[in-house]
Amino acid sequence: QVQLVESGGGLVQPGGSLRLSCATHGIISSINDMGWYRQAPGKERELVASISSAGIPNYPDSVKGRFTISRDNAEHTVFLQMNSLKPEDTAIYYCKAEIYVWRNYARQRGDYWGQGTQVTVSS
Repeated sequence: QVQLVESGGGLVQPGGSLRLSCATHGIISSINDMGWYRQAPGKERELVASISSAGIPNYPDSVKGRFTISRDNAEHTVFLQMNSLKPEDTAIYYCKAEIYVWRNYARQRGDYWGQGTQVTVSS
């Protein structure tokens, strides 16, 4: 069974930094895109950053220049470095990965989500 496990959330003051990690557990074939999403109370879940298997990142304007996504393909882990944090960055952050696994002698694709980690930016 494949699981994504996030860590690194917490409480930070405005202007501070946090680094989130998301590790993949289980037997997998390969991972394509990986990404981070967030959901604030009363709002829809939104993309924060994504990265292709080749390491090409993508950011929305709201975090561009402040957040950096990276990945370790050997360890099947994705990271999110968040700098210059603002109160509006407060949300639950989820990692997501497009993972291929072998099941019944066939290679099958699925989107997997982590359980989420709380990030709170407040003075």
